[in-house]
Amino acid sequence: MTAPRAADPARAAKALSGAAAATLLLEGIAVLFVPRGIVQSDGLGGVRLTVLIVLAVLLVLSSGVQRRPRGLLIGTVLQVPLLLTGFYSNAMWFVGGVFLLVWLYLLQIRKDLVGTPFGPVPDPPPSTPQD
Repeated sequence: MTAPRAADPARAAKALSGAAAATLLLEGIAVLFVPRGIVQSDGLGGVRLTVLIVLAVLLVLSSGVQRRPRGLLIGTVLQVPLLLTGFYSNAMWFVGGVFLLVWLYLLQIRKDLVGTPFGPVPDPPPSTPQD
């Protein structure tokens, strides 16, 4: 009988970076729907529109850097302005909160599988020969 094979941390980190990239891409798309809701309620000014478009572009661009060492940190920082879009549209408190919970879940899974929520994958310990 053989022992169960341990999860490969490098492979897990690669898979979770893909999930993080997909989450950020979906967040960027969700932010692009906010102006439609603002127009119907409060009115949409140039500043609000610029802030929302810049945030959407940053979210989409950050989805492309998730395999880089600072990718998760950039994505984590962008969760704050996403949640703050709730000041523009009340529905975004809920949407931003759901995306924040998904992001925190991804970080927790990465910590469980890789050993750290941020940074590079730690080197595996050297294997000891079996007698």
